Amino acid sequence: AMEPAEVSRLHALAYLQCALGFLGSLLLRQAASSYGRYASPGAAFGVPARAAWALQELPSLAVPLWVCARTAAERLRRAPNRILLAMFLLHYAQRSLIFPFLIRGGKPMPLYTCVLAFTFCVYNGYLQSRYLSQYAVYADDWVTDPRFLVGFCLWLIGMLINIHSDHILRNLRKPGETGYKIPRGGLFEYVTAANYFGEVVEWCGYGLASWSIQGGAFALFTFCILLTRAQQHHRWYLEKFEDYPKFRKIIIPFLF
Repeated sequence: AMEPAEVSRLHALAYLQCALGFLGSLLLRQAASSYGRYASPGAAFGVPARAAWALQELPSLAVPLWVCARTAAERLRRAPNRILLAMFLLHYAQRSLIFPFLIRGGKPMPLYTCVLAFTFCVYNGYLQSRYLSQYAVYADDWVTDPRFLVGFCLWLIGMLINIHSDHILRNLRKPGETGYKIPRGGLFEYVTAANYFGEVVEWCGYGLASWSIQGGAFALFTFCILLTRAQQHHRWYLEKFEDYPKFRKIIIPFLF
């Protein structure tokens, strides 16, 4: 009787995540993101950029490892579960252990923004890892199912786009330069938020490969939040640069 009760809780947490995605999107529209270029000079206590990114993303790596270490992670004996959890962990290993240390300069992040991101990463890290390690049931040949194969390819392509786009953004300024520039190259030729597009593709791929409410909820949450932030970036570029390419879409090439 214990098992179905927890499965129901994990499903409820996934539906709550969907609701939080829509709510977060609405709130971000009302009160725009307030870090990086949008931070007001006298903003509340700020966390240095590198430390903020490392700390806030780390729970998505640490919580799953803790969840799997403290229980007999029965389902992880199966290849599909192991691969799906590895996909999740690989992203967050890059985001928490590599990405922050590549940041050049970077404005401090408001403490509350960092705390919100940290809290989400605890929540989502627990949700994804608990479901995959204990309850997600896949046929042994799931890794050859078209949904898994297409999803895995999307996840990989999305992650590479995300990393490449971050690389372009980091290298916009030559050493000693300040100020903002229009990103060029890669998918920035087509969209304002190429790095966000990569992340949306990545988690939609993960959601498809996992074929679960939990994976789908994370993909939906990511899309809601990043779309809203991409719209803010797009407006900012159009206002700041008269020569900003008008044909560029917001987040999805050729569409939106």
